[in-house]
Amino acid sequence: MFPPFPQKKAAAILNDLVHSLDSGCVRLVQVSRPSEERKNQGVMLGVLVCRDSDGNEVSLVTNSGNAKKLLCDDFCNMVVVPPIASNEEIERALSDNDREIHEITEKLESAQNQQPSILTDSDLQHLRKQRDLLCARSLEKVYDLYNFHCIDSKIRSLKEICSEYNGGKLPPTGTGDCCAPKLFDYAFANNLVPLSLAETAYPVVSGGTGSAACVKTDLLLTSPCDERCGILLPAMLGLRILYRDDSICVVNKQSGLLSVPGRGEDKQDCIESRFRRLFPESVEIKQPAVHRLDMETSGVMILAFTKSAHRELNRQFEAKEVQKEYVALLDGVLPKLGISQHGEMELFFRLDIDNRPHQIWDRKNGKSAITEWKILCVERYHAPDGTTRNATRVLFLPHTGRTHQLRLASADSHGFGVPIIGDTLYGHCDKDERLMLHARKVIFTHPVTGERMTIECAPEF
Repeated sequence: MFPPFPQKKAAAILNDLVHSLDSGCVRLVQVSRPSEERKNQGVMLGVLVCRDSDGNEVSLVTNSGNAKKLLCDDFCNMVVVPPIASNEEIERALSDNDREIHEITEKLESAQNQQPSILTDSDLQHLRKQRDLLCARSLEKVYDLYNFHCIDSKIRSLKEICSEYNGGKLPPTGTGDCCAPKLFDYAFANNLVPLSLAETAYPVVSGGTGSAACVKTDLLLTSPCDERCGILLPAMLGLRILYRDDSICVVNKQSGLLSVPGRGEDKQDCIESRFRRLFPESVEIKQPAVHRLDMETSGVMILAFTKSAHRELNRQFEAKEVQKEYVALLDGVLPKLGISQHGEMELFFRLDIDNRPHQIWDRKNGKSAITEWKILCVERYHAPDGTTRNATRVLFLPHTGRTHQLRLASADSHGFGVPIIGDTLYGHCDKDERLMLHARKVIFTHPVTGERMTIECAPEF
């Protein structure tokens, strides 16, 4: 993951923490029996600098896992953040099935060592399935312990987050035990505003007498991990950040979320409002979005922290200096319709004033919409209801930025005549289906450094 907050301020405190650990002023103590495979492994250390409601800065510190604990009583103004689920809670959750799992494992190992085996293949298969079921139940009980305070004041369970941000799949073991989720959970539970986040690995190697000895290295900052934090942090922060600096922020907008506020109280939740909420001290402008994506479209979206950055990026979009790429899954087989592998089309559309927000073909009064396309492949689409059908994966390169341009290029009879799967306006959307359109890449010039930047984000479909 890209670091969601500036690192500098927290890194200075983290550096002091590491020196204090090396000198013994701060200790990292074992609070549970170490496993053999992890006995000499190090931990991650994390610092989150926040601001409280009185305007004071508060520094939160924690370490990864729940087997070790920081003792920082003499370290100035630090709040040591506990784990989401304690080691004792986890052991209690595992205890119900632990004995039976061990008994089955012993039977399997005994049968493996006996020749010929006293158990048939069917018996062995039954025991393995029984053990897998018990292990899954134990893991479910552990996951039930993990609940996270989020920036919108809601408390979300690990299962709820996985259903929305991980396709419903169970997460890797240890999800929720990294530094960043612990720190943000504590901050949001105590109405603290995050300002700076830094993490580093703290190595532990075996000493000459067999005791664990800490060895200091140069402070190398790391980002929150993709495997575990990549599931949790977007739900906790409200945004999936692809890139951020003092001038701009690039996010992966999820399908179903507005880019900017709409009319009415129920349409205020959007990328812009979440952006201002996450960075209340850094956003200079009321409307920081540089461009928009349709509510049902997912993908790369750029926002600006400063007025000057917003103005320059707007200029680049108007001057057609920004390149965008989209991936779509169309509900049919384009090659069978005689559509070429690569081409460009120009269509003319305007708003249908009697059927907003639909756009309709109008050669005379419509605005020109130029779209380049490349057929990537024909594949099987697996619908939410369990059925499958053929679909065409298409790469779109729009040369203009008209409303619903790619949806119309696909669905309208003047274009392909084949709608994008999940299109509620120009096609068909089944239950639990989404619009299969994703902005996968944007190329632009950084408004301050002048560097040509490419930000990519693969689609989830």
